[in-house]
Amino acid sequence: MLRLTSIVGRASDPAIAERLHHVEHHGGVESVRLSRQDMARRRQHLHTDKGTEVALLLDRDAVLENGSVLLLEHHRAVLVVLDEPQWLVIRAADAASALELGYFAGNMHWKVRFDGARLCIALEGPRESYLLRLDHLLQQHALQVEPAAEAAAPHAH
Repeated sequence: MLRLTSIVGRASDPAIAERLHHVEHHGGVESVRLSRQDMARRRQHLHTDKGTEVALLLDRDAVLENGSVLLLEHHRAVLVVLDEPQWLVIRAADAASALELGYFAGNMHWKVRFDGARLCIALEGPRESYLLRLDHLLQQHALQVEPAAEAAAPHAH
C-alpha cells in the first residue's frame, strides 16, 4: 500500500507541470478520482486509476484541490482529479486567435472539449492559474472567457 502524507503541489504549477509532462510520457501518471465531499476528507483508503492501493493520511490543514499532486517521483506521480470537472470556457475572437489558443492548449497538454465555437478546458487546478497562462492572449483581446456561472459542462458530441 502506498502511504501518502502530503501534497507536493498543483499540476498547474509550471515547475511541477514540466516534471509531470516527463512522467506522463513514461506512462507513470496515476490519478485518484474524488467527489467534492471526499475532497474535504484527510484520511482515506483509495485506489488509483491503475489499481494502486493508497492510504491518504494528510494533516488537518491540508487542502485537496482538483489537480493536487500527492506523489511526484522520476517515473511515477499520483494526482487528485475532481470527479465532476469544472470548465474554463473560451471563445476566440477570430480564426487566427482560435489557432493560437488550440496550439497553446495542446502544448500545455490541457484536456479540452469543443462546444460549437467554444473551447472548454477541464480545470485540473485553480481557474486563475489557467487565466494567468492565457494572459498574453487575453491582453490582446484575442479571447473571451465566459463567467464561471455560465460555463456549464460542455455538451457531449
